Amino acid sequence: MNSFVLGILQQSLIFSIAVMGIYITNRILKLADLSADGSFTLGASVSALLISKGINPFLSLIFSMLAGALAGMVTGILNVKLKIQSILASILVMVGLYSINLRVMKGMANFPIFNYDNIFTDRNTLLVAFIIVAICGLFFTLFFRTKFGYLLKGIGDNENMITSLGINTGTIRIFALSLSNSFIALSGGVLAQYQGFSDINMGTGTMIMGLASIIIGFNLVKHIKITNSSICCIVGTLLYRTSIALSLRIGFNPSDLKLISSIIVLIALTIGNSKEILIPKRKFKSLARFGEGFREVGSKNA
Repeated sequence: MNSFVLGILQQSLIFSIAVMGIYITNRILKLADLSADGSFTLGASVSALLISKGINPFLSLIFSMLAGALAGMVTGILNVKLKIQSILASILVMVGLYSINLRVMKGMANFPIFNYDNIFTDRNTLLVAFIIVAICGLFFTLFFRTKFGYLLKGIGDNENMITSLGINTGTIRIFALSLSNSFIALSGGVLAQYQGFSDINMGTGTMIMGLASIIIGFNLVKHIKITNSSICCIVGTLLYRTSIALSLRIGFNPSDLKLISSIIVLIALTIGNSKEILIPKRKFKSLARFGEGFREVGSKNA
């Protein structure tokens, strides 16, 4: 397989794990959790540090998830218990994580682990990434088919109704933020092992990447009637990463990536809203038909 295509597939699978996490807060809870950028780097730095200490690379990913869950919990506590707006709480956590990540990486902006074994050592990289994503996707799908998963969706759709049932929605929100950030941190940990280092800025733009992938996945994939959320996240990430890779391939500078991302999201939103634009016309036609039928009935009665 062409190395260019193979690289896109591998990176898309790895990033899709983070997109699943962002989906939980963005689509389920209707929150913009900006701490995702910091959690991604946190997962990478924790995994890199533990590997350098001789810890099993697979075990290091579990600790990465725990670290991400803790970061999400802090965001949730600030939002739920201290009544700080969700976006401000996530910004505070993201800023704080920058310093924490530097401490985890022993003050180095770039923490290399090239000389240590990782989950991809002597294994098929694409297969390992696929297995990890498959496990995450299966858990993701099954979780949202449980009573707790439906309850979480209910909080996002109508929190007042869930509260009226006597359920503590605050605790569930904190759990959801922890779960979301654990996915994001896992993605960061896998990426650090994939590229052989953890970098303090590697999480920058994670939230934007996730939102773009979700928008692309759900606004384009829905036209071919794929309803599984995890598959939509994976396909959306693949399309997004492919667009970015092709943009660089044809000669765009890396500094143009932010603009390219904005254009990609704009196109996806436009395509996704194309049907909604036609709704008023359809409503008008249906009303016209109703009026014609009403007049026919009236003329017969006359």
